[in-house]
Amino acid sequence: MATADARGWGGGGPGAAGAFTVRAMLRAVETVAPLPRALVAGDRVALAAPGGPVHAELLARGCAVLRAWGLEPVELPHVRTVSGFLAGADDERAADLHAAWADPSVAAIWCARGGHGCLRLLDRLDWSLVAANPKVFVGFSDVTALHLALHRRTGQVSFAGPNLQWDPARLGGPGDAAAASARRALMDPEPLGTLPARGRPLVGGTASGVLLGGNLSLLAATLGSPDAPRTEGALLLLEDVGERPYRIDRLLWQLQRAGVLERAAGLVLGGFTMCVPPPGAPTSVDDVVAEHARLAGIPAVTGLPLGHAVGQLTVPLGVTAVLDAEAGTLTFPQPATRRRAQPP
Repeated sequence: MATADARGWGGGGPGAAGAFTVRAMLRAVETVAPLPRALVAGDRVALAAPGGPVHAELLARGCAVLRAWGLEPVELPHVRTVSGFLAGADDERAADLHAAWADPSVAAIWCARGGHGCLRLLDRLDWSLVAANPKVFVGFSDVTALHLALHRRTGQVSFAGPNLQWDPARLGGPGDAAAASARRALMDPEPLGTLPARGRPLVGGTASGVLLGGNLSLLAATLGSPDAPRTEGALLLLEDVGERPYRIDRLLWQLQRAGVLERAAGLVLGGFTMCVPPPGAPTSVDDVVAEHARLAGIPAVTGLPLGHAVGQLTVPLGVTAVLDAEAGTLTFPQPATRRRAQPP
């Protein structure tokens, strides 16, 4: 639900008549999605590999981060399985997720890696089981397919954050920003407020809406399926890796022609890592996205450390956020988790 529409605001915002402020947005927004319980020390966290094979040493680093928070990592049966470019057969990976969602002793499911394979599971999962057991669910990149399906089929909140295959070159250690952000998002039931990092405006304006999305390639791959996001009034998070700007343009035209962008309230760009133009082609990803945001008449901000970015922050999907493109800020005025005693 969007409480403001930035179409036609240009670089500033509405005029004096009916002026709209971020404070007014914060009073107006309301989240109705089921909330998972915030994690506490002693909770068991299931490690899933719904996509590609996992790097054992990097997974061990991620488990060390969880233990430093007092959490207990629990490996699902096929998390270390290798079957070509997948971490086991589709039925095996789906069975792992079913086991984690059905187990009352498991408080969270944290994906070890993206890669490829999550899209193959969407029609194999028992979504009634998932809907009956709201849990913290974390991952990004290829895991975007599961985030989108989770929201469409159950309305539940999930978290776009680092996969547990923890790369210290990109994420740092337990005391650095990526780990601190994940801990804050998953273990503190208070609203996240404004992200500590600021982006850069591509198209000015202010808007609010439920934050959806993730990896651009995976989002485009869901179009025409039951799991394509409903973007009416939503803020759309986009990120990707290893795609040239002309390929990003092609993906955005797919979204544009499907009506995804014109229905959205705003664009939030995370990391577009290794998405540089070839020599002699000066058009950047920012140039491409700015054009599409202007065509859709919506504000856009770039450069937030989300997705494939160094120091990746963790943000909830399926809750209302407020975008101030001029200030480069993204604010979460409502909680994304509930306290232990609260009903979902």
